[in-house]
Amino acid sequence: MSDEKNKEIILTGVPAAPGIAVGPSYLYSKAVPKVHQRALAPDEVENELARLHAAVARSERELQKIHSFAEQKLGASNAKILEAQVMILQDAVLMGAIEKRIRSELKNAEYVVYDEVSKYRRLMMESEDEYIQERTHDVDDVMNRVLRNIQDQKLVSRLEGESIIVSHSLTPADTVIFSRNQVLGYATDHGGFTSHAALLSRSLKIPAVLGLRNATALVKSGDILGIDGYAGALIINPTEETIEGLRRKEQRLKEFEKKLEGIAGLPAETLDHKRCELSANLEFAEEIEFALKQGSQGIGLFRTESQLIGRETFPTEDEQAELYTSVAEQMFPHPVMIRSFDIGGDKLSPEPLQEDNPFLGWRGIRVCLDRPEMFLDHLRAILRASAKKNVRILLPMVSKVSEVRKAKEYLKQAKDDLKTRGVPFDHHIKMGVMIEVPAAAVLAEEIAKETDFLSIGTNDLIQYLLAIDRGNTLVSSMYQEFNPAVVRTLKQIIDAGHRQSKWVGMCGEMAGNPIATVLLLGLGLDEFSVAPIVLPEIKKILRSIKFKEAKRIADKVLTLQTEVEIKDYLASVLREKLPDIPLEALDTSHY
Repeated sequence: MSDEKNKEIILTGVPAAPGIAVGPSYLYSKAVPKVHQRALAPDEVENELARLHAAVARSERELQKIHSFAEQKLGASNAKILEAQVMILQDAVLMGAIEKRIRSELKNAEYVVYDEVSKYRRLMMESEDEYIQERTHDVDDVMNRVLRNIQDQKLVSRLEGESIIVSHSLTPADTVIFSRNQVLGYATDHGGFTSHAALLSRSLKIPAVLGLRNATALVKSGDILGIDGYAGALIINPTEETIEGLRRKEQRLKEFEKKLEGIAGLPAETLDHKRCELSANLEFAEEIEFALKQGSQGIGLFRTESQLIGRETFPTEDEQAELYTSVAEQMFPHPVMIRSFDIGGDKLSPEPLQEDNPFLGWRGIRVCLDRPEMFLDHLRAILRASAKKNVRILLPMVSKVSEVRKAKEYLKQAKDDLKTRGVPFDHHIKMGVMIEVPAAAVLAEEIAKETDFLSIGTNDLIQYLLAIDRGNTLVSSMYQEFNPAVVRTLKQIIDAGHRQSKWVGMCGEMAGNPIATVLLLGLGLDEFSVAPIVLPEIKKILRSIKFKEAKRIADKVLTLQTEVEIKDYLASVLREKLPDIPLEALDTSHY
């Protein structure tokens, strides 16, 4: 019975922050404050408002204190993540709405805070955009912090000894507070690579695996755990053999990382001097400092959707221009690819839109073209950030040439507006298209004629091409980036762009997969845009092979007929070129 109870269990999730740790678990459960509706007498209103104001002020002081600690430990840029929560508390529109309802409806502060903030949360969770969904954890934290302070509750955040934190989710504040203690790693049921907890874990150099779904149901406080932040695995009750394997893996990875030191300042150039652009995919302006340290030569994808978090209205042209200008100036002289809003229609409707399949619905360029005033504000803001000529525009979810032509008409109108106002901008700003819909892949050459460049978004392209929802556990194993249909489609897109003398990049996850690097190089890819954490590794691979040899390897891959054959062949090539690369350590298939 005891053997069964202590049986090794392996859970896989999102490899959110690299590193390996073994130690006892600490099950962190943040009880959500219970909220009951209570009617107020008219003479109780002022006292209730005073309770609200005191709780908000206390919450703000707590967050400011955590922010100060984060600033000391991580630097000002990373600590800015916590400022977003303070800004929610300082939102005059939100607080005004709460106060107004307490007065007019004669209801208690807890109930009104919960109900009002929940409106934001519902809209965010109904988005098909994973990035927007991730931000609900920040909103939840602010709401629960205020509710706890209204009710004078305390929150435990101190560890008795070295522990791996296991929780449903972690807020930025949780992540920073626990780092003051003896935390070995983080494992959560929810969360992804783009979450604030993931970003802070990477900055704090604490291993983290998020999105494990049911870790809290399977782990008990005190259980011995192994956490593999490279492969995204949590091992409950690991055997001695497993622990020894984790230690060996950690040692190999550290040795390889040491060999990557100093590579950040070197060009992404093959042995026969073929230059590639190596850029970073970024979610926040706060990531720029780390991306540059890692050797990024630009931003190949800057997501703009973060500005919509916790807002009832769209950001103004001025607000957007301030953000984009800051990003462009910090990256100068390197190029910055700003992707226009890749949002669903739920962001533009006061009531949630009921779409049977929003993934195939009103999103990306479709929304922008149907809302010209919003799109024009957006384009003018991007143009205003382009005065130093290092900004490019990237259009998402394009499926036909007419969408590109219409977007170009709006770009011309935005330029004319700024000329009239005497605002400086890059009159020759480049505009490109994300090839992430099969129709766009088929029409890649026609689209290339209309644009300055193409950028392949493999995450969506592979899902659409293979009819696989990688979020569906029943079929997610069939999401295969080395499927021959995917490889041949990539070849067709790259060749189509080059026939029109247009640059072709890739900003999907495949660009950051070391096993795919030689193949993509050989197919003729001009730019790799990847998560900052893998920049040195991808550069090392590019600098270890000749371009003409990579082309021969790609030609061979195009003759193979299964994803297993392709992956095995590419892995063998990589081991031959870089014998010291810990390829098995980066592979998740053995979990």
